[in-house]
Amino acid sequence: MNLAQYPHLRLRRTRSAAWSRALHRETVLTPADLIWPLFAAEGRGVEEPVASLPGVSRWSVDGIAARAKEAVALGIPCIALFPNTPAGRRSDDGAEALNPDNLICRAVRAVRDACGSDVGILTDVALDPYTSHGQDGLVDDAGYVTNDDTVAVLVDQALNQAAAGADIVAPSDMMDGRVRAIRMALEMNGHPNVQIMAYAAKYASAFYGPFRDAVGSGGLLKGDKKSYQMDPANGEEALREVALDIAEGADSVMVKPGLPYLDIVRRVKERFEVPVFAYQVSGEYALIEAGAAAGVGDREALVLETLTAFKRAGCTGVLSYHAPLAARLLGG
Repeated sequence: MNLAQYPHLRLRRTRSAAWSRALHRETVLTPADLIWPLFAAEGRGVEEPVASLPGVSRWSVDGIAARAKEAVALGIPCIALFPNTPAGRRSDDGAEALNPDNLICRAVRAVRDACGSDVGILTDVALDPYTSHGQDGLVDDAGYVTNDDTVAVLVDQALNQAAAGADIVAPSDMMDGRVRAIRMALEMNGHPNVQIMAYAAKYASAFYGPFRDAVGSGGLLKGDKKSYQMDPANGEEALREVALDIAEGADSVMVKPGLPYLDIVRRVKERFEVPVFAYQVSGEYALIEAGAAAGVGDREALVLETLTAFKRAGCTGVLSYHAPLAARLLGG
């Protein structure tokens, strides 16, 4: 390509005024690009601030419904729900995940009653919020997280959430074959329109700590999750994981964490041309909050710049605890 040279070509010309920058902007971020993760807690009228996530709280079911209404008002199209299951309901086999009246199912029904179909509801399919050992699946006598036995439970968990009214089930466990098993079960049990957003490239990251505090699993975790979550050093393996989940019936895929893995987002988008989401995880959120509090940057500018980076890399949408702040900023 032959380009004009300076001074005939001055790239600063199109940057010289706000109207021109807006006209030439390549990437546009809107509230419709956001998914708001919310943490559910037992009780009524409850708000429990999460110490390691400044500005984020656990909400009782009535509070979750109120936040869903707020999402609708802000133009946020979807919320993601995660439970803080009481200790007395956690067990080695995570049986509470299959309770049709568990915290998540009640929250889903409350949101549906409050908002109808005005907001999408995404639910997490994994056992770590329900197990007494903090792992995402069933553990054998040697401490290894078993694959196929775990998948059988995840299928029942997904069906439980779909029956409660979830629009998207999102298996975040990283077990092999779970997307195919869940898709077949949804089809066979009257839920053909429930979407699967597969956590296809979920890494064994150091950025998850505040999330584990929020769902109450951090202090319970025995060992690590490196036998099923991905090695942060691997990129080609991520593409293989994504290919498998698409072939098994995923409607969309997710890369997690977010900013440290924008290269994976771009590679997935270019290779597969499917809807790709990223999760701006709890550690990323906390670092922005800590940095802004320390005066290293303007909080609002940091939030919008990082979220725009996800879109520029190829994301269809982003799960972010900053979603309500960003939506307000983008809405003027």
